Amino acid sequence: MQTKILWADDEIELLKPHIMFLEQKGYDVQTVNNGDDAVEQCEEHNFDIVFLDENMPGISGLEALTRIKERNPMLPIVMITKSEEESIMEEAIGGKIADYLIKPVNPNQILLSLKKNLNQSKLVSQKTNANYQQEFRQIGMDLGDNLDKDEWKDIYKKLVYWELELDEAEDKSMEEILRMQKQEANEQFVRFIEDNYLEWLNGTEEAPDMLPTLIKNRVAPEIKDTTYLLVIDNLRYDQWQVLKPLFSKYFSIKEDDLVYSILPTATHYARNAFFAGLLPSEIAKKHPDLWKNEEDEGGKNMHEKELLAANLKRLGQNINFSYNKITNLEAGKKLNDNFHQLSNNDLNVIVYNFVDMLSHARTDMEVIRELADDESAYRSLTLSWFEHSPLFDIIKKIAQSKAKIVLTTDHGTVKVQNPVKIVGDKNVNTNLRYKTGKNLSYKAKEVFQVKDPQEAFLPKSNLSSEFVFAKGADFFVYPNNYNYFVNFYKNTFQHGGISLEEILIPFVVMEAK
Repeated sequence: MQTKILWADDEIELLKPHIMFLEQKGYDVQTVNNGDDAVEQCEEHNFDIVFLDENMPGISGLEALTRIKERNPMLPIVMITKSEEESIMEEAIGGKIADYLIKPVNPNQILLSLKKNLNQSKLVSQKTNANYQQEFRQIGMDLGDNLDKDEWKDIYKKLVYWELELDEAEDKSMEEILRMQKQEANEQFVRFIEDNYLEWLNGTEEAPDMLPTLIKNRVAPEIKDTTYLLVIDNLRYDQWQVLKPLFSKYFSIKEDDLVYSILPTATHYARNAFFAGLLPSEIAKKHPDLWKNEEDEGGKNMHEKELLAANLKRLGQNINFSYNKITNLEAGKKLNDNFHQLSNNDLNVIVYNFVDMLSHARTDMEVIRELADDESAYRSLTLSWFEHSPLFDIIKKIAQSKAKIVLTTDHGTVKVQNPVKIVGDKNVNTNLRYKTGKNLSYKAKEVFQVKDPQEAFLPKSNLSSEFVFAKGADFFVYPNNYNYFVNFYKNTFQHGGISLEEILIPFVVMEAK
């Protein structure tokens, strides 16, 4: 279908060469020489784009812009003017123009503006797909190498980058190829963790930055004046990347890194380890009154403040700090209302649980399943929540106070696809991505097994206890009511096992602009 252009200019006769140039390119160009006629033509006809001179007899270009936008707010309008006055530029931009050109304009400027406004999505989509095709080969070659702990971070960053880029592309033909490459990467990453994780913990191989060492090595050195430690539970790296532009309005991103979570990639273990600066079995031994095993009654993360206090004391950090855990909307609003009370502390910890609640709600509530049907929608829902949350208001107040934010999480989450059968007694935990207990029955090749929990610095409830972890997109299902539970949990977001999404988590340092 031919693109229809309306061009309004009081010197339209002088623009005949430009119009002929566009007509030769296949565009249908209609012309008027004043603002009133431009408004009238837009009321009577459908145009794809309007070129509007700012200075015309009758109503001005800015007035015509306002009237046209009132009737058709989505119609792209390009303002053309001889004036370089800043006030006119600002008013035109405020009127949501598509482009702003200064006379004299040449035909190629007009053509570029047309392509940018009418064909940008298609052109960007084509370029994005072509670029990923080239990167696909390089990532594939990299996956064939023996990657180390830092190279895996680079691979995951690239995969997330292309995932977000292809989200924006009109042509979705490369998304399936990326999904398959990500699956291959996860298979390789699982083998990497199986080969190295226990060696990292036991000191026989140099470990990457992991949750238990972060406060000592990465957070404490940042505590100068007032610092906010923001822990968004269950925040994946791709989710952080879609939130990042909102933070960037108010903060300069000084560090945007990935660090390693621990196994199990579950709040009970990972977040306690982060605050305590200790691995789970070390917490159970050093703070038996603050640790609960799987079979114990009550909440498993009720003592994070005490664990953090002990950690800071051990590190010689004699500082004032606050700890705030937000698990519902009212608690978020209350913290926002009382924000002024935080300004005298050296460190303010804010644990925000919404993303974790979102992943659980997506499992349990059909309406959330539909809203977050795939990875892209899950990211979009996370962004929508953040934009309208008390947390965003708190972030703005932190920026106004010129304080620093250190942002991280305890683990990510993975969309599970493949059921793996496992059998255990009634005391086995309910998590779909890891199991612990005695007399577990499973196929050894389908899991990462830790026969002796002490090797993984995990508490051992009894002599025959063990841990097993699901790999990639697998999830554990009991044979009883097998089909029902497979259908219920397939395509839900779970955590506790081994995947790029769960283990490689964001660690960000930002300073107020």
